[in-house]
Amino acid sequence: MKTRKYNLNTVLTAFVEVLVGILLLVDPVGFTTGILIAAGVALGLLGLKSLIVYFVRKPAEAAASRGILNGLVCILLGAFLVFRTGWILLTFPVLTVVYGVVVLLTGLSKLQSAVDMLRLKLGRWYLTMLGALLSIACAVVILLNPFGTTAALWMFIGISLIVEAVVDLVAALFCKIKKPEEAPAEASA
Repeated sequence: MKTRKYNLNTVLTAFVEVLVGILLLVDPVGFTTGILIAAGVALGLLGLKSLIVYFVRKPAEAAASRGILNGLVCILLGAFLVFRTGWILLTFPVLTVVYGVVVLLTGLSKLQSAVDMLRLKLGRWYLTMLGALLSIACAVVILLNPFGTTAALWMFIGISLIVEAVVDLVAALFCKIKKPEEAPAEASA
């Protein structure tokens, strides 16, 4: 049962990665602007809720919650995201480095899984290894930042998300990760 849950989570994650990748290819600046504005609105609503909850609570309970501080910080961050999306887009090179580090960590995690699968003598470990190597290679390219324009970076990120998702999907559909007790026993030395 755990194998199906792992595969379902992987399939859903791969679907979201493909969708985001396609949206980044179609309109990278518009998609990112939309995400930033949506996040800003969500933060603003969360802040407003925190303020309302603060004033509805009893004074002693409200004082312990720090509801005004939390609410105002969320509202200010939300307003910043909504009204200063251009500034955030200008900081894209820094965000690209952060994204590259995340992809690198994901690749290293997949590498760990592939080596574990190999050592447990599970079949099709090489598919997970391929995904790991692809993630690591994409991360290296992103971190070296050889592109001249932001649009090319967005396009590369979109393509890398799609390719990585497809490899993850293939690995999830064709590789079964067994529980340790189900794995073949190693021959004693």
